[in-house]
Amino acid sequence: MSAPFSEVNKTASAEHQNYRADIDGLRALAVLAVVGFHAFPSWLKGGFIGVDIFFVISGYLISRIIYGQLNQASFRILEFYARRVRRIFPALLIVMISCLAFGWFALLADEYKQLGKHVLGGATFISNFLLWNESGYFDNTAETKPLLHLWSLGVEEQFYLCWPLFLWLAWRQRLSLLAISLLIASSSFLLNIATFRIDSVATFYSPQTRIWELLCGAMLAHFHMTQGTNSDTVTLTTPGQASSFSPSTLGRIGPFSADSFRSFLGAFFLIAGFLAVSKRSPFPGFIALLPVLGTVLLLSADERTWLNRKILASKPMVWVGLISFPLYLWHWPILSFLRIIDSDTPSLPVRGLAIAAALLLAQLTYLLIERPIRSRGGAPHAVKILCSLMVIAGLSGYAVYHAEGVGSRPAVKSFRQNQSQLLRTAEIDEACLVYAGSERPVFPYCRYTDAGGQKTVAVIGDSHAHTAYEGIARTLAEAGVNTVLFANSGCPPFVGAEYGASEHERNNCRRQIEQILRKVSDKKDIRDVLIFSRGAAYVTSQRSPGINSKTGGDGEPLIPPSVFESSLQNTVDLLQRAGKSVAYVAENPELLDSPRSCMPRPMRWEKKTCDVSLSDVMTRQKSYLTLLTQLKNVKVIHSLDSFCPHGTCRAFDANGNLLYADDNHLSVAGSRFQADTVLHSTLSLMQKP
Repeated sequence: MSAPFSEVNKTASAEHQNYRADIDGLRALAVLAVVGFHAFPSWLKGGFIGVDIFFVISGYLISRIIYGQLNQASFRILEFYARRVRRIFPALLIVMISCLAFGWFALLADEYKQLGKHVLGGATFISNFLLWNESGYFDNTAETKPLLHLWSLGVEEQFYLCWPLFLWLAWRQRLSLLAISLLIASSSFLLNIATFRIDSVATFYSPQTRIWELLCGAMLAHFHMTQGTNSDTVTLTTPGQASSFSPSTLGRIGPFSADSFRSFLGAFFLIAGFLAVSKRSPFPGFIALLPVLGTVLLLSADERTWLNRKILASKPMVWVGLISFPLYLWHWPILSFLRIIDSDTPSLPVRGLAIAAALLLAQLTYLLIERPIRSRGGAPHAVKILCSLMVIAGLSGYAVYHAEGVGSRPAVKSFRQNQSQLLRTAEIDEACLVYAGSERPVFPYCRYTDAGGQKTVAVIGDSHAHTAYEGIARTLAEAGVNTVLFANSGCPPFVGAEYGASEHERNNCRRQIEQILRKVSDKKDIRDVLIFSRGAAYVTSQRSPGINSKTGGDGEPLIPPSVFESSLQNTVDLLQRAGKSVAYVAENPELLDSPRSCMPRPMRWEKKTCDVSLSDVMTRQKSYLTLLTQLKNVKVIHSLDSFCPHGTCRAFDANGNLLYADDNHLSVAGSRFQADTVLHSTLSLMQKP
């Protein structure tokens, strides 16, 4: 959201005839709303509509400048872009370079890799497209993207890449600028309405569904500059002919005038937007009309109205408006880096200090970088130098991304071991495809470790079987026993335990179950079978903070306990009839947080733990553990004694190795810990001829 912050303020000179201090105040309102939402989201739930306010201001101010230059036959497209470079690049460069520099010391390899990609996106003004392909704006990972906020800069610059040229061509052909603008704006708004419920992420980031907001400002500028004429020939006028007054001679507009009515109605719409909109609201959609119309009404009102003059044009608001662009650029990286380092939302005092730091950096950026470059904007080679620096910044970001986050940095070397545990192992390998047969299995997890033996142990289940496989395969391979993994995802391979949101999903689950059990039953070299599943998540409706909504919630269980028990028993019986020895491994403890949040990492001074009390785990798994006692003719192996010594379930082993890849799946170190402790005696028996 650069242009509204960075376009010519014309505020350095209070005498300038066309300067409106209330627009700086409106900028301040917008940026304070965005900063307030990011720092204190529970206080200002709709503060992110400040972006929409800026879109309208941007369209108004820049279009007014273009119209004026077209009218005077002085518009030059290269000069326009040169002015954009001088306004945007200085502050943007210093922020992106600072993020790369700080990230070198503060970020782990995967985090730094992502930052490098986002620096490249910021330098090329395509951040909105990169973020569109990654995730939603309000998802959990959004807080760990220090340059997330550059999406709006991308939308604006993509618009301004085309808009000036379009206006120039339309003006040359004597086309109705207002009619064409209205047509494009209407199309964009209708596209927004048609898609925001279908794909909210695409609608949020796409320039096609956002340009109507900028065009609302552009159409208001057109109206102001053709006011009192019957054609599209622009004549420089402003609301109430304010440009004919100097600020010192401006009078007041009465409280019951049309201008005052528009001013107060606009403020009402903005307040309604701040209160009615939240991150849960489908957005933009119809509700985006609140900030857009509110801003249009305030801009259309005369600057001499009471609200515009006393509130928006007040000295504090004008000051914030002047530094609004660097304030917007600085505030989010500071908050995001704090969130990354602590793996938690910073405390209220810390967030307050972060905003104070952002204000200080914004003021320094404005005084030491922005204003000097503006005053010497016409200096030879200034634009070339800024463009060259932007190219260097973009290439630096790409280099970091291409180097996988430069994991060899001294600042992160000592943290690489545990960071590697956050990665899941391969889901499928060629050896398993050969072992399973010519047809590609319909289930997603297929691994095979050929130890050269005549005997194979099968590991079956859901994704918990996948994460358990690594440690089991390593242990058995040392004894010359082969291991194979046949598993599906989120659907345990138990006869009659298929489920899904639709008949198609249930049929797919059923096909996976049948294929896994058929292959295990048909393979004569498979004599022993180990079964894993995330059982408690299927059979309980009790939510744990670390359990995602897909695998357990506040309503009905995914699989009723009685069905889970009977289907597991039927599966055991089927495998035993096929001559297999079967053991069921009870679920390992689940954490309450992501293990990333408790890992030692650069700049984290406070030691954190992801340990969970055994009593909490027992409460979570109570009904699940009870049904396991009803199983017959199967060995049930319990995990809690090994993972939870002395009443505490550990996230790290005694050597400090991270046991989890996320809140419930084991890491490679965790799977080896499980094989060495929980499964030690069972695997020893399976190694015998």
